[in-house]
Parts: sequence; structure tokens; C-alpha cells
Amino acid sequence: MTHSSGTLFIVSAPSGAGKTSLVKALTDDLNHIRVSVSHTTRAMRPGEHDGVNYHFVDRAEFDRMIAQGDFLEQAEVFGNCYGTSRSALQQTLDQGHDLILEIDWQGAQQVRKLMPEARSIFILPPSQQALRQRLTNRGTDSDEIIEGRMREAVSEMVHYDEYEFVIINDDFATALDDLKAVFRANRLQRGQQQQRHSELLRQLLA
Repeated sequence: MTHSSGTLFIVSAPSGAGKTSLVKALTDDLNHIRVSVSHTTRAMRPGEHDGVNYHFVDRAEFDRMIAQGDFLEQAEVFGNCYGTSRSALQQTLDQGHDLILEIDWQGAQQVRKLMPEARSIFILPPSQQALRQRLTNRGTDSDEIIEGRMREAVSEMVHYDEYEFVIINDDFATALDDLKAVFRANRLQRGQQQQRHSELLRQLLA
């Protein structure tokens, strides 16, 4: 894993904190970043595409992948299974791209054990009221489901202190700048720069 020129970033957040929108804006702006496409057994939502948002598979296929040891991490959330393919992830890192893994804290714990060099970012909402408002504004869930998601959110946010970076998404543009800062700073580390600019460094020091 140490020979990869890309860095794996774990990004976690409670549902409604704005993680998906932030990650999309980040990857639209910085072209060296890719987002890992997970496998899931949940149904495709309107506007989603297989292989873009998720690899949509049935439970039997998912269980087969578990049996073959294909998953770096996998979890069951709200009755649906999610997992990350090891080989697809490593291939992207080897191509020199930074890779974002959008997973919950449990998945993050699994990945850290296998890839301790991964960096991790937790995104928080500015308040519980703001989070409830965002979940309500989606207009896709009943009050009962929203209450369940709020309880789930609190139990997820407790784990923010397992992450290296914490970003509070109050103002979207500010949160996006904070997120970009983490990725830019990571690429400026000496080891990364030595790898990327070996010829320049050789010439400068000649």
C-alpha cells in the first residue's frame, strides 16, 4: 500500500450534514480526486445510475463478494448492505489519484485497521435544528423516518473524535474551502512532492 502515489481519504458525516454535496463540489473543482463507488443492495433512487452513484447488486451477489473477500469494509445500514471493493480502490490510488471513501464510522474503523495510512475527515452540521431542517427539506421521508435519522445522526456524531479533520458545514462555501485545504495540504507533504517533482528536485540540488 505504501507505493501508492494517491492518498485514501475517509469522509464520514451524519445523514443531512451535506457530505454528498461537498464531495461533489470538491471533485468538480480539483481534478486529481476520485470518489470510490461502493456496492450496495439498496434500491436505485430516481436520478441515480449504476456504476456512478453505486454498483447496485442483489443480496446474493453481495454475499458472494463477502465470501470471496472482495470487500475492504462492509456494513448494513437501515437494512441495506454497503461495501467497498479492495481491487478497484487500489487501482485508482496506483494511478496517482486521491480517493474519497464516503462511509460511516463503523466502516471507517474497518478501513483504518487495513489501511492505517488513510486520512480521515468528519463533517458536522452547525446544529441539530439545522440538521432536522435539511432532512425535512428533502421531502422524501416521513416524520417517523426523520426522527429515526436524527437519533442515528446523534449516535454517529459521537464518533467525530476518531477522525483527524473535523469540518462544520454551516456556510457551504466556507466548508468547501476547508475541505479543499485538507486535500491541498496533503499533496504538499514532502514525500508527495519528492515523488511528484523528483526531476525538478534533482536539478535544483545539482
